[in-house]
Amino acid sequence: MEKKLHYGWIVIFVGLMTTVAAHGFGRMAYTLLLPAMKDGLSFDYTQLGLLGTGNFIGYLSMAIIGGFLAARFGSRTVITAALALMGVTMILTGMAQSFGFAFAMRVLTGLGNGASYVPAMALGSAWFSLQKRGFATGIVSGGIGLGIFFSGLIVPLILKAHGTDGWRYSWYILGGLVLLMTVIVFIFLRNQPSDKGLLPVGQKEEEQPPPTGAGGKVSSLDWGKVYKMKSLWYLGIVYFFYGLSYIIYMMFFAAYLVKEMGYTQSYAGGLWAMVGGLSIFCGVIWGSISDRIGRGKGAAFAYLVLATSYIVYALVKIEIGYYISAILFGLTAWSIPTIMAAAAGDFVGPRLAPAGLGFVTLFFGIGQSIGPIIGGYLADVSKSFMLPFLVAGIISLCGMLLSFYLKKPVQE
Repeated sequence: MEKKLHYGWIVIFVGLMTTVAAHGFGRMAYTLLLPAMKDGLSFDYTQLGLLGTGNFIGYLSMAIIGGFLAARFGSRTVITAALALMGVTMILTGMAQSFGFAFAMRVLTGLGNGASYVPAMALGSAWFSLQKRGFATGIVSGGIGLGIFFSGLIVPLILKAHGTDGWRYSWYILGGLVLLMTVIVFIFLRNQPSDKGLLPVGQKEEEQPPPTGAGGKVSSLDWGKVYKMKSLWYLGIVYFFYGLSYIIYMMFFAAYLVKEMGYTQSYAGGLWAMVGGLSIFCGVIWGSISDRIGRGKGAAFAYLVLATSYIVYALVKIEIGYYISAILFGLTAWSIPTIMAAAAGDFVGPRLAPAGLGFVTLFFGIGQSIGPIIGGYLADVSKSFMLPFLVAGIISLCGMLLSFYLKKPVQE
């Protein structure tokens, strides 16, 4: 029986707060703000898709670099600086008057997003044993759903209260909340269990691996292991199909309901809040599933559920269809990121986990950078969102097939 709460649980909670800020507020809230920004700035869907792509370009640029920086200088320093950048640029996004300025701010927000999210998702690998890694990583990913849930409740109220400028005030408030979370992260986050004189949760003394470098930091020579590992390249390819497909669904979820199907912003926000609420625990669920049946089979099952969600949203154009799609997506939304983060840690070990996850996130980032452009273009050409959602479903099924051939993780 433990005498007190292991500090690893505090770290995982801080990681959850990081994903609330980084993904829930910094990125996913854009789905709800997209229709209002379209009206307020007179943008078309291709431009709005490009704004999303700008965010993902920034994310892609820092996802891999941020992972390596966290492995070298510590997750605490990198995450704190990244969240501060996010908070400031989100506030500045609310001041946008032109496409160029809005695009630049979304790119900078994306930089902070990538540099904070990747190290946060790797915290489970550093602070928990192999047998508990998927579960712990799932807790951190739950912050995405929690952020979406709060965004779905808060943003519609702000939009209603401030009329045409509601989207601006939404960015101001969300940016301020991110800055507040930045302070909390700086106070409580620690890089490695050794910083507190502890072993990872669930790890026995005799299982302790030898230290890597001074203070748990790794040298540039160690980073070469990441690039040379074929398993990580394949893991990245599997992750690519998630980035390419899910972002089409998320980017145009609310626009489809409001602009094409004629529902109110409040209805779309309520449904989006439900997605966020359901997805809070999906990382824990799917992380635990992958702990039990393996990362490959877990990812394949998750991809199948996601594909079903996208296809139902495209074809079943009645309220029951929207709810079925939202429920399926909510229960599976962050399954793939959770499994990929745990698998990356399995392959490279806890010290290099941020770098390993950063490397595979490069592939994911490429996919989600392309996705908004494809989705926006298909929506403009077909004058409907049905085709983009169907394409997302097909892409997800491709990810399912590749997942079956994912190698089993190496044991520490």
